[in-house]
Amino acid sequence: MNNIELILGSRNKGKVSEFKSLLANFPIEVYSLEDYPGIGDIEETGVTFKENALIKARTIANKTNKLTIADDSGLEVDALNYEPGVYSARYSGENASDKDNINKLLDKLKNIPYEKRTARFKCVMALSHPQISNRVVEGACEGYILDYERGNKGFGYDPVFYYPRYDKTFSELSKEEKSNISHRGKALEKLLPKLRDIICKLEG
Repeated sequence: MNNIELILGSRNKGKVSEFKSLLANFPIEVYSLEDYPGIGDIEETGVTFKENALIKARTIANKTNKLTIADDSGLEVDALNYEPGVYSARYSGENASDKDNINKLLDKLKNIPYEKRTARFKCVMALSHPQISNRVVEGACEGYILDYERGNKGFGYDPVFYYPRYDKTFSELSKEEKSNISHRGKALEKLLPKLRDIICKLEG
């Protein structure tokens, strides 16, 4: 099987690194939006993860005529009526840092006891190409939000997202541990058979 170019619909270095690790054994050449600066910013106007993932995947695929994977992912906290949700990356403003977003989250949860701080990372992943119908899958990882940060790996809300089974936050997990349980890992696992099928169709 010859390598096929695939574009990841993201400029987030942490996310791109995670995706490349998850796709390392797959016969594709992986690129990101950093490699395609002409595409510009894509406005995420959807109100759900699925809508935003499809907007990004379709736009990039149509502009480049290449196979594209785009995801929309974020954190849902039950006690906050599923906030920050689709606004996870910009929870405390358009140019918010990870630290800014974490601080806002912890402030809103400051009077909530641990047992009610249930949350999940959710990822909806869309696979698109102008010549095929879109494929959409979803993955999630359940945990709790701590009231302080732990660990120095990962990105986003990883330092406060606690995974009880491993007794670690996502920022304390190795890449291998995280890929085995993460929302993106679970979504990608569901997407791989569809990706193989599409590559065969494109090569055929």
